[in-house]
Amino acid sequence: MSAATKVHSALGTGLLESAHEAWLTAKLHKRGLRAEKQVALPVVHEGVTIDLGYRMDLVVKDLVVVELKCAEEFSRVYYAQLLSYLRLSRKNVGWPISFHVAHFRDGVKCLVNGRTWE
Repeated sequence: MSAATKVHSALGTGLLESAHEAWLTAKLHKRGLRAEKQVALPVVHEGVTIDLGYRMDLVVKDLVVVELKCAEEFSRVYYAQLLSYLRLSRKNVGWPISFHVAHFRDGVKCLVNGRTWE
């Protein structure tokens, strides 16, 4: 979260999600963390794999799914999307982050096993 805080402080609001994603990925790499952006997420059902074009914004250390937005607040749709990504990827921790807020703390939450933590 400290890397995301620094990105928010440096870039502020008003830029596209892709700019924040690139800067955050670079910061994480600089700290020695494995972070992959735009990770494909195929859907597997009854042994059939279908690529529906789902992409997770950022996956850190193959453990944490980070969903980036540039919105004033996360809507229920954004949470549902992240929860679906967690379920389909079989990961337990997700960080929805919005960079379009005056104070970083107002744009971040943590989802662990489907529960929200602030």
